[in-house]
Amino acid sequence: MSVETAVTIEEFGEATVELAYPVMKELRPHLTGSADFAARVRLQRAEGYRLVGSFDATGAVVSAAGFRLGRTLAWGPFLYIDDLCTLPAARGQGHARALLAWIDDEARRLGCHQVHLDSGTHRHAAHRRYLSSGFVIEALHFSKKTAGE
Repeated sequence: MSVETAVTIEEFGEATVELAYPVMKELRPHLTGSADFAARVRLQRAEGYRLVGSFDATGAVVSAAGFRLGRTLAWGPFLYIDDLCTLPAARGQGHARALLAWIDDEARRLGCHQVHLDSGTHRHAAHRRYLSSGFVIEALHFSKKTAGE
């Protein structure tokens, strides 16, 4: 059962980015700590990455989304969501829905006509959220590991 609560959406700046670490650790368990997380975000920001969070009534970050602007021949200008996660205790309260709506508004503001994301095949609850938010499954994503990390 879903219980929508009032949420506040804010973009993280350099001084506040580490507040999103507990949420992102849920999605990206390989992160080794808040300093590692902040350093990775700093590197990605140089490539246009932005991070936005949803705060509960106590002011705690309970959901976060990382995204970037892209441009391709296939899609033209678009926003791509790299990361989106809500802490388990806050799921079903409207945080992901609010973040996705905020991202839609930001995409329109930036002149993008599409928002894209990839999602692990095992994340069924997330897929339901995306589909109910207007996303459609248009393709399969393929990847291949190369030498290195």
